[in-house]
Amino acid sequence: MHQIKDTYGRSFKTLRVSLLNSCNLGCVYCVAGDDNFLKKNNLSSTHQSGAQELLPIIERLHDVLHLETIRLTGGEPLLYHDIIHLVEGIKAIGINAIKLTTNGFLLQRMAGPLKDAGMQSINVSLDSVDEDVFFLMSKRSNVQRIINGIDEAIDAGLQVKINSVIMKGINDKQVLPLLQFAFERNISIRFLEVMAMGHLYQHAEKYLFTQQEILNVIAEKYQLQHLKRSASSTANYWQTKQQNVFGIIANESEPFCHDCNRLRLDSSGNIYGCLSSNNPIPLTNITDDNILHEKLMQALLQKQPAKFTGSALSMLQIGG
Repeated sequence: MHQIKDTYGRSFKTLRVSLLNSCNLGCVYCVAGDDNFLKKNNLSSTHQSGAQELLPIIERLHDVLHLETIRLTGGEPLLYHDIIHLVEGIKAIGINAIKLTTNGFLLQRMAGPLKDAGMQSINVSLDSVDEDVFFLMSKRSNVQRIINGIDEAIDAGLQVKINSVIMKGINDKQVLPLLQFAFERNISIRFLEVMAMGHLYQHAEKYLFTQQEILNVIAEKYQLQHLKRSASSTANYWQTKQQNVFGIIANESEPFCHDCNRLRLDSSGNIYGCLSSNNPIPLTNITDDNILHEKLMQALLQKQPAKFTGSALSMLQIGG
């Protein structure tokens, strides 16, 4: 079987698994503003493949791709009913780098069990440490609940990173408070430029707070040194004079498509090679290795050669 690689030398080494397409927050960059978003995203009506369905797909992909990392996403993956069993199953397959992206709302009670099951590290989405701004961004109250979850995860021995989407006119004044929050806990933080996905497709420019604008804010307080980018990294990193490190995921200003190695698997068993693609590639009920190879090459060809173009597909559908 031929190696799965495109003309740019890209392959798949990280698999992002979207466990469900529902969430307990209503972040404005993910869903359109609506006070009834929780009712509309009724968990009981949301499809969730059980671990017994997902694990065979993950194992087959690992056999072909020799995956290095699995990242569990959503929706909100901590709402997934079978997450501990799934993490244990992934570890049993032989993939040790098991990671999670979560909004942290349920993290305080889940951090210990996740660590015990084999979870290695987590990224927590936190767009404000100010309660009023947090509500503007997430349509939920109680940012302290997420902060408590982050502290519990650190205590449990998980590697913790903060992801903060910065939107012009909404939470751009939170850059320095978020940075200080991370520095106080000696954990990494990455600031994200807003992405042109879902309801923001072709409208993201209104809210774009660029990498340079973020750096300008931080440079008012800190002396910065740019660090060399690692291959396939989504983020550019800087170090302060005090040796603290932060990153910026500059999807619009400085795209990282040229060496992207990520494959996405949604909760229905479809794969996507790129967030820009609206075309799911079904993997369920495929038993022939040659057909699986063809499907993976289709996904690889979905990748953009140089720049992310956005999609009308919601992040709730394809995974964060």
